[in-house]
Amino acid sequence: MIDPQTLINQIPGATIIAGAPGRVNLLGEHVDYNGGIVLPIAIDRRVYIAARLRADQKMNLHALDLEQKVSFNLQDLPVRIDVNGKPLPVWALYPAGVAWILINKGFNVNGVDAVYSSEVPIGAGLSSSAAVELAFAVLWQSLVGWEVDRMTLAQYCQMAENQYVGVNCGLMDQFASAHGVARHALYFDTRSLDWRPLPLPPGTAVVVADSGVRRELANSVYNERRTSCEKAVELLHSHLPTIQSLRDVSPDQLHANADLLSKEVYKRARHVVEEINRVNLASEYLLNNEVEEFGKLMFEGHQSLRDLYEVSCPELDALVEIASGLSGCFGARLTGAGFGGCTVNLVAADKADDFIRKLKEGYFQKTHRKAEVYLCQASRGAYTENIPV
Repeated sequence: MIDPQTLINQIPGATIIAGAPGRVNLLGEHVDYNGGIVLPIAIDRRVYIAARLRADQKMNLHALDLEQKVSFNLQDLPVRIDVNGKPLPVWALYPAGVAWILINKGFNVNGVDAVYSSEVPIGAGLSSSAAVELAFAVLWQSLVGWEVDRMTLAQYCQMAENQYVGVNCGLMDQFASAHGVARHALYFDTRSLDWRPLPLPPGTAVVVADSGVRRELANSVYNERRTSCEKAVELLHSHLPTIQSLRDVSPDQLHANADLLSKEVYKRARHVVEEINRVNLASEYLLNNEVEEFGKLMFEGHQSLRDLYEVSCPELDALVEIASGLSGCFGARLTGAGFGGCTVNLVAADKADDFIRKLKEGYFQKTHRKAEVYLCQASRGAYTENIPV
């Protein structure tokens, strides 16, 4: 874990430290682009930035983990070049994109000297990019002193990733990083933007297991799945004229109109409709502290992602299968886009260490791969702290 003092020591005269968490989604996978409901938590693994404000429009960034530095001027943001006229490196597009969108929205953004490091593993599906974006957003908010609500700030960061970086992500990642609540999951309606914290069961911990498989196929398959969902709505509309998305279709309505859809489109739609229903059930289980029932929904969600949405892979299936046989595990499933990345497990806190050891051992025996496994707790969202002089 990162000691923020290490970063502060890199920037003489640093005045502020910003932190923003990654996220993991407990339930509600592949429903955000269908107007659905998701249930993420912000995790206690964060991006940290130490910085000082500059009097000019120059950005000096040092990505400590990558051992890379870049300098660029804010007036050059539209052309994405550094002070030497070279294209900005990909890692710098995220903070640059946040500055670009904030300036476009009319906010003052000054130059900074900043060094940052991340506890959120890159490429594992835990939203390291959203954590970087939110950390820089709250950094500028605190340094310059303008006001904006957290949902709007999350939306600006999503716009930065969509329009500047060129990644077509939904809002869930930035929302969770901005709004995290310690010891709570976040029930988030991606259509209305309404949300509320729901208490996680006492005596439980969240374990995230990284399969080590990266999602090379995710983008093309993501587009195919999204197209199938849109096709389902188009075909169902003749019998259900009021629907706008699969969010508006009940499981009974989908089953009754299954003959309108091809086998593949029906499978994709069934996952989305039933997954949204699982999130609603899960919220009631959390409110009533019914941890076993909640865990069953996680296992059901994985089965649906594997068999209906077909976005799992043998390594993720192995992690879930091993977890299901270990003492103290209430539920497990893949989290994120699929085809690699991580699983999320809800386990009894007093058995978490034993669970992690046996999950690692079992995964290596089954796949000859090593899994990085993280013990996590639900965490607060992005924040800043002034550095004492």
